[in-house]
Amino acid sequence: MSRLITENVHVIENDQDAIHAAYHVADYALEGRNHREQQRALPFAEIELFSQKGLGGLRIPHVYGGAEVSHRTLAQVFRILNKADSSLGQIPQNQIALLNMINIMGSDEQKQFIFNEILKGKRLANGGPERHTKDTKTLDTRLVLEDGKYRVSGKKFYSTGSSFAHWLAIKAIHPEGHVVLVLVNRESTGVEVINDWDGFGQRTTSSGTVILDHVEVDPLLIFDERKLLDVPNFRGAFSQLMQVAIDVGIAEAAFEDMLFAIRKARPIVDAQVERASDEYFTLQEVGKANVLLDAAILLLDEAADYLDSLSVLEQLSDEQIAEASIKVAEAKVYANDAALHISEKLIELGGSRASLNVHNFDQHWRNARVHTLHDPIRWKIHALGSYYLNHTFPARHAWI
Repeated sequence: MSRLITENVHVIENDQDAIHAAYHVADYALEGRNHREQQRALPFAEIELFSQKGLGGLRIPHVYGGAEVSHRTLAQVFRILNKADSSLGQIPQNQIALLNMINIMGSDEQKQFIFNEILKGKRLANGGPERHTKDTKTLDTRLVLEDGKYRVSGKKFYSTGSSFAHWLAIKAIHPEGHVVLVLVNRESTGVEVINDWDGFGQRTTSSGTVILDHVEVDPLLIFDERKLLDVPNFRGAFSQLMQVAIDVGIAEAAFEDMLFAIRKARPIVDAQVERASDEYFTLQEVGKANVLLDAAILLLDEAADYLDSLSVLEQLSDEQIAEASIKVAEAKVYANDAALHISEKLIELGGSRASLNVHNFDQHWRNARVHTLHDPIRWKIHALGSYYLNHTFPARHAWI
């Protein structure tokens, strides 16, 4: 399948249009989800439809031709997609987060170029983290200036969506020593994308290796990340909002399958009831799960609404930026717990038949467990405690 999209690309016009498009993609993705998940078959057709429906540019500013949908709608779109297929739903979150960063630190010329590419249906994937450095912020990848041309060399992992991308966003060390984000054409000489992600969950996200061997970089597509600090912004909360929505979507899918599994299960003999759905302890567990899920959804919506309230302001204070991160962190804690708890209870309450491969119910727990490793809630809870007790503001980066 060609990676290029040249015609019939819809441009999202408003929030309702985005939600409608998300349901369309979700319905299509759900049909083949279990086969793809079990066979590790990448969702090329599904990602193509995502792009054709214009969802890749749903947050591009109006001035550049995008719909710039609300954060509430953004969260809902990701809930819809991830309820259908959380591997598919994880793939575009990096693109949306990267476009937000570019909107903050890019020049008008830079934004005109990349936003136009996205609105034409092109895709952008992440090539930031590296596998063997001491932490996710440490980089070995280097940008060098040779014979008047910039070139980048390095090896990336956790490069979600790289197999589907037209452009790769690569973090590297500039010759002057600071961190830059460079965009390279996926088809450039020296670029190798390897689909070697073998995690037990989120199997079809194409989150594997990208190798760059003296890849030429257009100077227009070099972004100085120091500029992210020049203007007060909530890019961390923005990025995390989508991570929360992914977990909520997984929880919603697991809850729906849990109800289905219980209705098909046989009751425990000691319960002395006709149906598993009449067992007292089962009813109690379902009720608890429902409350947990509802709380996660409400906290996600509240966080999204707060980000929307900040979006209309001309300037943000440190206090407002901190509160944005805190509200999203609170939502993340509940989304994490809902996704893991409900996906585990699905198997327990569904009984032995719920463990059969034909149902593939275990995918929800595996996906939840792997995705929630991105930004563990133990540090969210730490940030929350420090904020409320000592009024300490959270760190400003993409994971809080």
